[in-house]
Amino acid sequence: MKNNPTKGTLEVICGSMFSGKSEELIRRVKRASIAQQSTRTFKHHFDNRSSNDQVNSHDGSSIEAIAVDNAESMMKYINNSVEVVGIDEIQFFPKDIIPAVWDLVQSGKRVIAVGLDLDFRGLPFGIMPTLLALADHVTKLKAVCVKCTKDAHFSQRLVNGKPAKASDPVIVIGAQECYEARCRDCFSIDHGPIFTINK
Repeated sequence: MKNNPTKGTLEVICGSMFSGKSEELIRRVKRASIAQQSTRTFKHHFDNRSSNDQVNSHDGSSIEAIAVDNAESMMKYINNSVEVVGIDEIQFFPKDIIPAVWDLVQSGKRVIAVGLDLDFRGLPFGIMPTLLALADHVTKLKAVCVKCTKDAHFSQRLVNGKPAKASDPVIVIGAQECYEARCRDCFSIDHGPIFTINK
């Protein structure tokens, strides 16, 4: 009886801004390195808040990373010897990242994908619903609401100290200067109920 090659796994880490997603990615990749596994970490080139060659967390930890803007660019850096692939801010990538991630998992790699599950409007963010459905393991992290200190899983975008409009661009890169973690009660946006948005 012929043995099939061992498949890999897809781990998705999601949550709001300031929930520790990048910190958790860094922790997992560093543990893999300690275990003498070959790792490669990527970030989207949109995320230029600090360094183009590192993933940085809000707690100050960091790890080397390669900035790319699509799956084709990323795959050029992954050879057969790479065992663990980390991808930060995966919600920024176009849809071509999904079959690329699938192929990596099928070829035996451990893929750790990190991203915002909800955009600033509180709606599912881009490719994240598909990745969450395909994942072997999902970790949903929560931040602390800056208004009431309850668990927060929304990313409140602010413009001049006031909630952004639902019609504003979905992608605006920023940190504490324009985003806050908010709980459901403290989150504010000017669209109607979510179930009417995509009719």
